[in-house]
Amino acid sequence: MIRCVVCGSHAVDNYKKIDDVEFYTCRGCGSLFADPGFLRAVEEGDVSNYRDTYWETELRAAKERSYGSSLQRVAETFFYSRIPITRFVDIGSGPGYLLDALAAALPDAANMFYGVELFPPESAFRSKHPNYMLCPLADVGQKFEAGVCIEVIEHLTPSMLDRLAKQMAQTSAPGAVYLINSGQPDYVLTEDPGYLDPHGRGHILSYSLEGARLIFEPHGFTVIPLPGRHWAFLVEYQSEYISKEPIEQLEARIWSPIPENVVTLRDGGGGSLMYCTGLESARCYLEHATVIQRTRWAQSLQEEIDRLAAEREAQREAAEQEAEHVNDPPPKEIPREASSPVAHAGLLGRARRWVHRVAS
Repeated sequence: MIRCVVCGSHAVDNYKKIDDVEFYTCRGCGSLFADPGFLRAVEEGDVSNYRDTYWETELRAAKERSYGSSLQRVAETFFYSRIPITRFVDIGSGPGYLLDALAAALPDAANMFYGVELFPPESAFRSKHPNYMLCPLADVGQKFEAGVCIEVIEHLTPSMLDRLAKQMAQTSAPGAVYLINSGQPDYVLTEDPGYLDPHGRGHILSYSLEGARLIFEPHGFTVIPLPGRHWAFLVEYQSEYISKEPIEQLEARIWSPIPENVVTLRDGGGGSLMYCTGLESARCYLEHATVIQRTRWAQSLQEEIDRLAAEREAQREAAEQEAEHVNDPPPKEIPREASSPVAHAGLLGRARRWVHRVAS
């Protein structure tokens, strides 16, 4: 019987076969994963995701991301951080183009950025940035306050990701925050069904947020969702900011960033583009998520109005039928507020009292 490779659950269903590799979905943690035998072959080196053919197709995409969306993710992370950032790492940097893009966008801060990669392309296609390193994260010899890990973890088996999480903990300052960019199951199922690609792009897993928690939390990280995105989340090391709801917490972060981080983003040589990019990108997704949340709340209120109205109509019809049966006039209606007092506090309580008044 197949067990989930992330959480160990037996509640596993077939998802589909992709390039002759079976994929499964877990009803326990929600993750999508390739056949366990195929994953063992990846761990043992019998299947490689990083052959020359991979980099032939990936180099162009890596450059496009590095000078576009990846710059946005870096800028956002400066807003999410609750400590001053002096060293920032790109984990799984590929050819290191993000370091080059950051050196162009933030020239005065270029030396604070590092990149680590274990399976680089040929040397002719690699970054010449002095902090581009071909070694495990643990061997860099630095402590980091922040970083990104973009399009990496979907290549890693759970044991490989566990080792990476351990190294991240070893090289993180307390409060360090990392933005992990990887398609989650909802993204795969609703937006990009071709995301899982075991032989082409080497995408062998889609980790759910719960799956990520199971791996990162034992190493001292808190997994923080990014509302409005099912392809990214944050992990924060030894976090002290875990009491608020995600939207409320992230709003507080982006509207009161650490002053030192603002100074970095308002780089004197590159202007304030990265500051504006980070703020607007973070706002865009968060406000979109807020609209969706409030719309669903309003829809739930409308459903309650409709339910209460139907209930009152049914009571009225029943009273009329009873009155006709006994030849008596219809009984006087009792206001619902009098018969069913509602005692809810706060905004939701006021909304519910309004619903009851409208329905009655």
